Amino acid sequence: MTGLLSPQELEAALRDVGTRRYHNLHPFHRLLHGGRLDVGQVRAWALNRYYYQAMIPVKDSSILARMEEPELRRSWRQRIIDHDGEHEGEGGIARWLRLTDGLGLDREYVTSLRGLLPASRFAVEAYVHFVREKTLLEAIASSLTEMFSPNIIEERVAGMLKNYDFISPETLAYFNNRLTQAPRDADFALDYVKSHARTPEQQQAAIRALEFKCDVLWVQLDALYFAYVDPKAGYPGAFVPAAGDSPEERP
Repeated sequence: MTGLLSPQELEAALRDVGTRRYHNLHPFHRLLHGGRLDVGQVRAWALNRYYYQAMIPVKDSSILARMEEPELRRSWRQRIIDHDGEHEGEGGIARWLRLTDGLGLDREYVTSLRGLLPASRFAVEAYVHFVREKTLLEAIASSLTEMFSPNIIEERVAGMLKNYDFISPETLAYFNNRLTQAPRDADFALDYVKSHARTPEQQQAAIRALEFKCDVLWVQLDALYFAYVDPKAGYPGAFVPAAGDSPEERP
């Protein structure tokens, strides 16, 4: 890209990133949504994804602290409330823990992060560092994966409810709220990027920021696939599915 894009062309370029690079294309997600993982593999996914969920308000707090306009801060702080809740036991993080509870994982073990794969930790922390170190435009642009999330959420909920007898609607309650929160947040961020990326260089930086965020999500699934699907290499100290979690290990 060498010339200045119109706002509509910039939006099309950003959406194209999701078409090519969003993690709904990853083999692990296709297995997850298609009912081809066992309970131990689903537990590994939920446990490792917890760290990403837990750090979202940390990431958003970094962005909020850099916003000088009150109207921006008023809009962005809702993201923190959505994940932290107004009170103990509310918000997206609490709902994610109800998902891990429903999968039979010990809550203290999940929140201790002892079972994380290193790549999960490194990817999430790279994202937090990215939004702290890059421009505000790039930090906001990196959140635009939310443009693509409603489709993957609908696919995930339908596929998991259909294919796993250990999954219930209550277990997946986290995703119900995201079906309305994610489009609202994406619309705000997209409007900001389209109005503040005023040079070819800024537009390219915004596109690269969204590509980076897609990489963050993708590499977490790479690690899960390698550790728990093929070649099932695991990692010292990381979560190990219990005997009987796989169909071939059940009596």
